[in-house]
Amino acid sequence: MSQAAQAPPKKAIVVVSFGTSYPETLKLNIESVEKLIHKAFPDYEVRRAFTSRTVIKRLAERDGLQIDNEIQALERLHAEGYQEVYVQPLHIVPGAEYDKIKVLVAHYAHAKEKAFEKIRLGRPLLYSMGQDGHPDDYEIAIKALATQLPEAQPASAVVLMGHGGMHPANAAYAALQLKLEDAGFDNVFIYTVEGYPSLNRIIDKLKQKQVQKVTLMPFLLVAGDHATNDMAGDEEDSAKSQLLAAGFEVDVYLHGLGENSAIQDIYVSHLRSAIVHPPHGHGAHRCGKGHAHSH
Repeated sequence: MSQAAQAPPKKAIVVVSFGTSYPETLKLNIESVEKLIHKAFPDYEVRRAFTSRTVIKRLAERDGLQIDNEIQALERLHAEGYQEVYVQPLHIVPGAEYDKIKVLVAHYAHAKEKAFEKIRLGRPLLYSMGQDGHPDDYEIAIKALATQLPEAQPASAVVLMGHGGMHPANAAYAALQLKLEDAGFDNVFIYTVEGYPSLNRIIDKLKQKQVQKVTLMPFLLVAGDHATNDMAGDEEDSAKSQLLAAGFEVDVYLHGLGENSAIQDIYVSHLRSAIVHPPHGHGAHRCGKGHAHSH
C-alpha cells in the first residue's frame, strides 16, 4: 500500500456567519465561537466564511482584510485537497442566509464529480423542536439565554430584538415566544426588525402587564448595526426611543449572543451532531406512515 493511501483524510470545518464590519464585535462574537470549535475539534482545520458580500467588501476596502464568502471557502478547501468538510452556520434561524449555505452544501453533496468525500451541514441555533428524538433547540437556547437575563423583578421586562424577514423561518420568533412562556419566562418578549412579532405588539403587552422598566437585548449573533441603531439608537424610530416615548424606563444590553458562552457551546454541539449523528434534521428519514421525507 502506498504512503498516500494510508494518509488520514484532511478534515476541515467552515464556520459561516453573516459577518460583521465591527472589529471588536467580530472578536467577541464570531472569533470566540471559532476558537471554541478549534479547541473541541483539534484534528480539523477551522476556516471562517461570511455570507454578506457587503461586509466582505467593506472589510477589504477599509481594513485590507480578506474574508472568503461561503463559495470561496469551499473552493479553497477543495483546491487544497480536503476530503471531509463540515459547515457550521452561526445563524439564529434557518432563514434566507442559512438556505444559501444549505443549497451550496447540497450542490457539493450531490455533484456527479465529487469535490469532497464527505460534506455535511450543522444546524443553526433554532432548528428542531424535540420531534422524532431530535433535541429541542428552542428549550436549549432559552436555558443559554437565561444566563444573560437580569434577575426578574416585578414591573420589569426584557425585550429581545431578532432580525426577522420575509422567509417562512421568521415564524421561529413567534415559536420562541411561546416556548419562553412554556419555560416560565413571562417577562421576556421578542420582536423582529423586519418581520413579526412587531414592537408595537410588545408595547401593548408591556402596558397590559403594567411594566415600568425594560431591558433591551439583541437576539442576534453580533451586536452590530441593527443592535446599535435599530434597537439602541437615538433616532425616534429606534426601539429604545419608542419605548421611552411610551413611558418606560429603558436599559440597553449591547452584547450579541456570540458573547454568551452557553450559546457558543450550542454551536459546538450542533457541529458535533453533524459529525457524529448524521443526518440530524437533514437528509431523508422515514415518518411513522412509512413515507420518506426529505428536509
